[in-house]
Amino acid sequence: MGEFNKAQVAIQSLDDSIAKIQSELPSTKDPLIPRITEEVPSLSTNSGGSGTRKKTFMVIGINTAFSSRKRRDSIRETWMPQGAKLHRLEREKGIVVRFMIGHSAISNSILDRAIDSEDAQHNDILRLDHIEGYHELTAKTKAFFSLAVAKWDAEFYVKIDDDVHVNLGTLAATLARHRLKPRVYIGCMKSGSVLYQK
Repeated sequence: MGEFNKAQVAIQSLDDSIAKIQSELPSTKDPLIPRITEEVPSLSTNSGGSGTRKKTFMVIGINTAFSSRKRRDSIRETWMPQGAKLHRLEREKGIVVRFMIGHSAISNSILDRAIDSEDAQHNDILRLDHIEGYHELTAKTKAFFSLAVAKWDAEFYVKIDDDVHVNLGTLAATLARHRLKPRVYIGCMKSGSVLYQK
């Protein structure tokens, strides 16, 4: 089976998994449970000025770098929906997926302009108030979580790297099983064989 067909099968599987999870969620007709698209008051003054945060199921931040365009494109071509499908995933399923990247040390550099252009094309990049640098990954992760919490009132916040491919349906199903646990923290260490192409 070709790579495109495998991706299509994976996307259909994701749609089926998300539909199953959605059917298991509490009814959004209950006035005490905010709907996925409902905005709730912000706990932070750094929420883009609107004072509200969008209620979501999960926010996935994909850590990326200026030099990782091929990795971002690989994710876009496989597990991350694009365009209207990405917006529908957010609106209907409450799953927000964004690449996260800061800025270069030089204001308005060619690197920053390239990311801005890519974001204008795909609308899937979350710019952080952070200067990019390999030795600054901890600060970048903190900046992501701070901004994500300010923008979205999510049940789960997920951070992954751009060399990881995710089965969104499996991730959503796994997290849904833990949604009633307070302050749940889940981590994953890679084990087993790694698929790669030379």
